[in-house]
Amino acid sequence: MRQLIECVPNISEGCNREVIDQVVAEVEKVEGVRLLDVDPGRTTNRTVITFVGEPDAVVEAAFRVVARAAELIDMSQHHGAHPRQGATDVCPLVPVSGITMEEVVEYARRLGQRIGEELQIPVYCYEEAAYREERRNLAYCRTGEYESLANRLGSEEWRPDYGPNEWNERVARTGATQVGARDFLVAINYNLNTTSTRRANAVAFDVREKGRPLREGGKLTGKPLKDADGNVLMQPGTLKGTKAIGWYIEDYGIAQVSMNITSIKTAPVHLCFEEVCRCAGERGLRVTGCEIVGLIPKSVLIDAGEYFLRKQRRSLGVSEAEVVKVAVKSLGLDDLKPFNPKEKVIEYMIEDEDGGRLVDLSCRGFCEATASESPAPGGGSVSAYMGALAASLGAMVANLTAGKAAYDEQWERYSEVAVRGQRLKEALLRAVDEDTQAFNAIMAAFALPKSSEAEKEARSRAIQEATRYATEVPLHTMELAAECFGVCRDMVEWGNPSSVTDGGVGALAARAAVMGAHLNVKINASSLKDMAFREEVLRKAAAIEAEALHQEAEIVDIVNRKIGI
Repeated sequence: MRQLIECVPNISEGCNREVIDQVVAEVEKVEGVRLLDVDPGRTTNRTVITFVGEPDAVVEAAFRVVARAAELIDMSQHHGAHPRQGATDVCPLVPVSGITMEEVVEYARRLGQRIGEELQIPVYCYEEAAYREERRNLAYCRTGEYESLANRLGSEEWRPDYGPNEWNERVARTGATQVGARDFLVAINYNLNTTSTRRANAVAFDVREKGRPLREGGKLTGKPLKDADGNVLMQPGTLKGTKAIGWYIEDYGIAQVSMNITSIKTAPVHLCFEEVCRCAGERGLRVTGCEIVGLIPKSVLIDAGEYFLRKQRRSLGVSEAEVVKVAVKSLGLDDLKPFNPKEKVIEYMIEDEDGGRLVDLSCRGFCEATASESPAPGGGSVSAYMGALAASLGAMVANLTAGKAAYDEQWERYSEVAVRGQRLKEALLRAVDEDTQAFNAIMAAFALPKSSEAEKEARSRAIQEATRYATEVPLHTMELAAECFGVCRDMVEWGNPSSVTDGGVGALAARAAVMGAHLNVKINASSLKDMAFREEVLRKAAAIEAEALHQEAEIVDIVNRKIGI
């Protein structure tokens, strides 16, 4: 899975469009990064920039943003309604997909170190990237804001994690930057069948982590209770990691519970939805749907879709598009206006738009591309596609079986098989394009110059490296296709008897995928000079094919016995 992180630097300029544009332009200069949003605020005199990409590219873009903002923004002249203490005030990194929080923390600290050392800007690491527990809280890092920074710097308590611990002419201009790693923040509004802000607020106070003030006599009109230090005592809400308030939206003519989910691991969106629905119901209200504000990672919808499928006792082994559709309908994301995942999900927004993948072609288009005079796609890609069809047939039988009333008590068993089938299908579809890419790499290596001995040597190495890769790809296809026999056998043995032949055809397709990929392994291995690697690959491939032929024969025999002809 591709590693993606989001970066959301907040710069202390929200009025001068020329300055904003120059800072934003730094993001667009970095290859591998996509700018998603630029949101300037005149009152706050602050602009929120959002971009996403692979980790190294994002860190480079973030560094350039901080450097450019330090050149253009003079904090000694800054005024705004939002708390701040730096030209780039905060610069959080957020895991989106394929990467752990621990890995993102390392990238955040690497970014902070570079800002401190190369730009000589004081850096405080906050939230998950914090070195000190008290600095996890962003508000603590900004204590007294820019105006108190001169007094704080120089002390051991306020020594930055990176950069100078002194107030000088440069720091007076740049201020300090907070670099963090945090979970994705989801802004979501719950639509209520009421116009009452007071009732919406009551639900918000029921669920938000902060809760509501405890009052004398337990009455709404009672005075807030305080502790010995004069702090108001609070009754916590039911959802940790959330902030919420009720309001009335004139454009929609309804009240909403507006919520920020600061930790989607602690408080998954679908569980927050269920809890708001429960609390609203206890107050005689109903949640009619939701509204997502801004962008979300794909995992939010996948997790929600799978949650509601489980509640319905339906198979989870369906396509990603179907899971997303279930999430959208279950959460009521299209209650107020159409919800288009392509415009709201980060991963979908940054998908390749060139349409160059073979698996994105229609069935006819794939056949025509194969039948063209181009040598790719060839037998390797077709073999991988045959394997994908094998996995798809197994998953289909599992889903058909799970959907029958007679199998309700065993739906989880069939769901597990369908999930395996979907996983194999996706992996084999990736192999369709990977095989063609491997072939193209060999052609590119052969096209390298060979006018000198050095060039000949480099070309020879490149050819061998490409050939090795082109041998490994079909071997992996064989391994994946071989796993499809397990899915097909399970469904032939205990799936819906009416679909037994579909499982049998899946086995035939898996056999074709294994044998076809084996031919590609052999022809590419024949050009390898590394004899030890070559023999090991050929040994593995032969063993996989032998087992595949055995599995196919057994599965077809079971099918014929069940048909009874």
